[in-house]
Amino acid sequence: MQIYEELQARGLLAQVTNEKEIRDMINAGKATFYIGFDPTADSLHVGHFMALCLMKRLQMAGNKPIALLGGGTGMIGDPSGKTDMRQMLTPETIQHNIDCFKVQMSRFIEFGDDKAIMVNNADWIMDLNYIELLREVGAHFSVNRMLAAECYKQRMERGLTFLEFNYMIMQAYDFFVLYQKYGCNMEFGGDDQWSNMLAGTELIRRKLGKDAHAMTITLLLNSEGKKMGKTVGGAVWLDPNKTSPFDFYQYWRNVDDADVLKCIRMLTFLPLEQINEMDSWEGAQLNEAKEILAYELTSLVHGEEEAKKAQEGARALFSTGSAENMPEVKITESDFRDGKIDILQVLVSAGLATSRNEARRAVEQGGVTVNGEKVSDIKTSYEAADFESEFILKKGKKKFAKVVM
Repeated sequence: MQIYEELQARGLLAQVTNEKEIRDMINAGKATFYIGFDPTADSLHVGHFMALCLMKRLQMAGNKPIALLGGGTGMIGDPSGKTDMRQMLTPETIQHNIDCFKVQMSRFIEFGDDKAIMVNNADWIMDLNYIELLREVGAHFSVNRMLAAECYKQRMERGLTFLEFNYMIMQAYDFFVLYQKYGCNMEFGGDDQWSNMLAGTELIRRKLGKDAHAMTITLLLNSEGKKMGKTVGGAVWLDPNKTSPFDFYQYWRNVDDADVLKCIRMLTFLPLEQINEMDSWEGAQLNEAKEILAYELTSLVHGEEEAKKAQEGARALFSTGSAENMPEVKITESDFRDGKIDILQVLVSAGLATSRNEARRAVEQGGVTVNGEKVSDIKTSYEAADFESEFILKKGKKKFAKVVM
């Protein structure tokens, strides 16, 4: 099976333009493609995971990835899938986030001469002359067609700023520049990006003639990948300082039964023959599948050693209640009041609740335990000495922490 057919079999491709040309080019290893990443945080998260895995697969098949970092478009913010305008970021924050992205991407993609390149669209967007942009690019865009795009329609009722309205033009211009400067002939993106991607393909053809071959292709990044990026308590980050390898492992270990094989097929690099054999698995076998998924993805992001630690820690926790290999969360004297700390503050300080109100609800609903014992009184408090021995805090079925001072 060739790479394009494998991507189809794994359920990664949603829609394409010029399918025969795209298939032939990808299978021959002659695609130079890009995927864009706007640096809106200082870490990539699980929502980016599918795109990174796709880039890795295509590079392994001989194709050349371009990781486009949105240092310029990040100043605007993509309105796709958003009900409100994104928070405006400073240039310093954007640059810091870009630096963080570069480190994480290098775990998936091999950068270097004739391998993969990383570029920043601030290099051309920040120097654009407004009048020149209007004449050279804006003239090729129909406002009526832009407003009909799904990414704008869902924002029209609540208000779409002119700043965000320009995002499609900026993304299209990215493709135009990459096509001319780096020979980029293909753009990949999530299904929420389809209108923006078509705009880029159309701009290249209008500016350079109908013989210009630029093609677009979408993967199931929005409907599948992006929904993976959120869980109770916020995003699941690829940075181990924001989401520990243990918590990352636990996230995948606790996916729904209905999603586990889909995730294995889309995200792991296990052979399809092996995955297809799992299609008949049910009951306890699905728990084994979840362990396989969690181990494979934790190994991809954090390395085999951390994956083994996380797996051993999770197994020990579920079988014996042992905290071996469980990540530690430190609390400090500043968390105490008059020498004591209540259970609500412990939950917040340990990162298992985002607020005392959330912590209160968890206790009142019977979802909090300390060392296996349910905590039912929100006024339960502890002294520093209580943390000198093992203090295992659990909230719900998925959140654990070993609390130390």
